Amino acid sequence: MKVILQETMEGVGHLGDLIDVKNGYARNFLLPRKKAVLADSRSIKAFEHIKRVAGERAKKEKSEIETHAKSISAVSITIQAQVGKDDKMFGSVTVKDIAEALAEKGFTVDRRKIQLDQPIKELGTVTVPIKLPRDVTATVAIHVVKKHEAEAGPTKD
Repeated sequence: MKVILQETMEGVGHLGDLIDVKNGYARNFLLPRKKAVLADSRSIKAFEHIKRVAGERAKKEKSEIETHAKSISAVSITIQAQVGKDDKMFGSVTVKDIAEALAEKGFTVDRRKIQLDQPIKELGTVTVPIKLPRDVTATVAIHVVKKHEAEAGPTKD
């Protein structure tokens, strides 16, 4: 019996596949659980139409995400960190700090999507990738600089 799968099933096939299965498997398992529909000319045409519309929607959505990624990549973030002797940082710059700095610039990014292997513990510039939906990645330049003495408070000379 020929059926069109409505969802991906391991060992059987992927969503939208037209497969030939035994009659009992289709009648007793796939069809009652709505995991597949009977493959007649009407359902094949309907599924191809749905697939085409979904493909166009996915293409449009991906292009929107890519433009969003370009606008995120154009942003450079400067984070001021307190430093001690020999320009050694107190603490580090974490994913949370980067997410907050992006939010100040107007970009809401889930901090779990920021691909920072380890917290930044040195002054300088680091490029950090941000994973977006549809396998799109944006990169943000993070500049870690010394906090100015005037902002840090009075110092003894």
